[in-house]
Amino acid sequence: MIKNEWNKGDKVAVLDDAMEGVILAVKKDEITIETTDGFELVFKANELIKLGDTSEIAQASKYSDIEKAKIQKVTKNHHKVNNEKKSKKEDFVLEIDLHIEKLVKSFKHMNNFDILNLQIDTARGQLEFAIKNRIPRIVFIHGMGEGVLKEELDFLFGRYSEISYQDANYRKYGLGATEVFLKQSSLL
Repeated sequence: MIKNEWNKGDKVAVLDDAMEGVILAVKKDEITIETTDGFELVFKANELIKLGDTSEIAQASKYSDIEKAKIQKVTKNHHKVNNEKKSKKEDFVLEIDLHIEKLVKSFKHMNNFDILNLQIDTARGQLEFAIKNRIPRIVFIHGMGEGVLKEELDFLFGRYSEISYQDANYRKYGLGATEVFLKQSSLL
């Protein structure tokens, strides 16, 4: 470490404390400072650093040390990467939003029974479309509500032997969606 020249009037900071001050006196390796709060305190020279003096920092951080740290930080990727190529059809997920405002322009004239029937008919039609076009995954967004639509969808999905279903990804859809999978044997 470079030996510092300590002079009366230099601004300094204490290394292990959030304290700054001005040098009042220097006696060998003991330095008296007046803190910004007005207190006079005595510190060893190695406990202080001059403010505005970057020579110690430059000496402490040699180029080779920085390069060594960079090399240590770079790590090999330990995650196994799946290099199998999937078809775009396998990645595609058909999303059907069954909220009534997404299905019709105005539903003010409809009662709850009519709304539910329209939602179930839409779900049935989209499910038939997916089976016909061999779409492997479908997400029906039904919302949380009171669970009536979800119950009806569960009943509808139970009538198809070629599908399985579960709650959709919580992070993406929350609690108000069901994901349907068409079994591979029915796609062939």
